[in-house]
Amino acid sequence: MWSGPRNISTALMRAWENRGDCVVVDEPLYAYYLFQTGLDHPGRDEVIAAGETDWRAAVAALTAPLPGNPAVHYQKHMTHHLIAQLPRDWIASLHNVLLIRDPAEVVSSYVRSRANVVAADIGLVQQSELYDQLGGDVPVIDSADFLRAPRAYLQWLCENVGVEFSDAMLHWPVGPRASDGVWARYWYDAVWASTGFEPYRVRQVELSGAALAAAEQSRPHYERLHAVRVQL
Repeated sequence: MWSGPRNISTALMRAWENRGDCVVVDEPLYAYYLFQTGLDHPGRDEVIAAGETDWRAAVAALTAPLPGNPAVHYQKHMTHHLIAQLPRDWIASLHNVLLIRDPAEVVSSYVRSRANVVAADIGLVQQSELYDQLGGDVPVIDSADFLRAPRAYLQWLCENVGVEFSDAMLHWPVGPRASDGVWARYWYDAVWASTGFEPYRVRQVELSGAALAAAEQSRPHYERLHAVRVQL
């Protein structure tokens, strides 16, 4: 699942992990991304220390069979982690889905945890690139659509990857998980307090300066992917 930040990506990870036949991995390229870019993110040193900074080792773990052969290996990825020097040929071996969200809403939420933002930070540019790399043969789901009908979209996703849907995907116990990245305490407050998907609600967003520029520069990429999204 290739998302940008401040989407429903962690809630979706919860849904899949709650199945019982699924192993999840939380942003496995984050440590590599921070190590290579030198960017200042909340908990930067913790993330690097806890994660894999060699992309070859990270990719090997993402593409190898898992012990116990679970039905699903769910990978929660952030597309902004796909920096220029990271090869992308391995991605085609995965079953990929793009998860998008209106960039103004993304940026408005993002700057609450990290004040500095540019378009490359929120992943829509990279999602558009990935869509092209995969020849347009990749489903796109908009989180606003998903939150209006989570059961329907989860059923569609399960069918798309060839596993049975489970009602357990709709609700989960409150609190953190051992599978959460070490950055969770900076970003996951809402998910830790949740027990399921929140109903969609329209948000009034006002941006200015760099935040507005990041949203506007991302807008054409969002609109392009939104036009080809899965609609149920």
